[in-house]
Amino acid sequence: MTDYDLVLKGGHVIDPGEGLDGIMDVGFSGGRVAAVGANLSGARDVRDVAGRIVAPGLIDMHTHVYWGGTSLGIDAVEFCRRSAVTTAIDTGSAGPGNFAGFRKHVIEPSPVRILAYLHVGHAGIFGFSKRVMVGESEDIRLMDPITAVEVANANRDLIVGIKIRLGRHASGIHGMTPFTYALQVAEETGLPLMVHIDEPPPSYVEVVERLRPGDVLTHCFRPFPNTPLAADGTVRPEVIAARERGVFFDIGHGKGSFAFATARVMLEAGFPPDTISSDIHELCINGPAFDQVTTLSKFLCLGMPLCDVIRATTTNAAKALGRPELGALRPGAVGDAAILSLDRGAFDYVDTRGERLTGEMKLNVSGVVLNGAWWSPT
Repeated sequence: MTDYDLVLKGGHVIDPGEGLDGIMDVGFSGGRVAAVGANLSGARDVRDVAGRIVAPGLIDMHTHVYWGGTSLGIDAVEFCRRSAVTTAIDTGSAGPGNFAGFRKHVIEPSPVRILAYLHVGHAGIFGFSKRVMVGESEDIRLMDPITAVEVANANRDLIVGIKIRLGRHASGIHGMTPFTYALQVAEETGLPLMVHIDEPPPSYVEVVERLRPGDVLTHCFRPFPNTPLAADGTVRPEVIAARERGVFFDIGHGKGSFAFATARVMLEAGFPPDTISSDIHELCINGPAFDQVTTLSKFLCLGMPLCDVIRATTTNAAKALGRPELGALRPGAVGDAAILSLDRGAFDYVDTRGERLTGEMKLNVSGVVLNGAWWSPT
């Protein structure tokens, strides 16, 4: 008689949300976590993971995986295999005009879990490539809040929030105007916002002052201009106030939205990110972001403790999504796990401004458990 479909034996289990940090086994049954403890036996599939970290399946809060439907989309399956990501959150690739295609042709056939922030713009992020770069929020005629409400309400199983991109490159001269359309949808649906910020207008302060509890600011450690830092190098009081009222600060590394210089000051000031995400897309998958574990490794090398790094891609991400069944090795939780090695050596990292960092640590993927079964490597 078998008690479990799969048991991971002897790994170093780290689940900050559950207070787990030690050598133990993890058992899975029926697609769920069944038990965490010593000497679990009676499994159809047993994997020896001694010497490896066993964490909840990683959640990447900021990805673009509408492959084939948008120019920035990448293949979620290959990315997730190499990142130990079991839940990829697509952030605004699709809008109300093309979400049905995203759902049918990408999300539903995918073995990995894909959830989405719906863009308030009719066609989502449609002009983002090496040759064509069009800010979808530049033309206010594309804002489609009425249809966005309808699509969000019809797809509540997958849509976790509303996305808007603000800044000179995304919204031109319009400042906070596109935000008002996204906020209308968020308030009518009861969903949180995720707001992209690039160069002004609007300013970092203008954006964070309008965010509500549960909303997410992505690209939160972006480079100059439009950083969270005041001229004297301190964290802006408006940024601190936003965190205190429950705004989530997400990394969203991407091609141009993360700077070591900003991150160092923020971490030294005691202001770590709530969530660490890759913002993976076609223009950054071959650098400088590469994947989720590389993004996480950068924070390890900046001095963020391992447990806090894992928290920022599991527990905190699940909280921001309002999906407590994810990102946990708790009996009854979704049966996902990331098996990782923490390798030591000299590793070269680069941010989006070309600053290089030689770090002594790197997380690498040894295996992935998805819905209670060993998924990768096959």
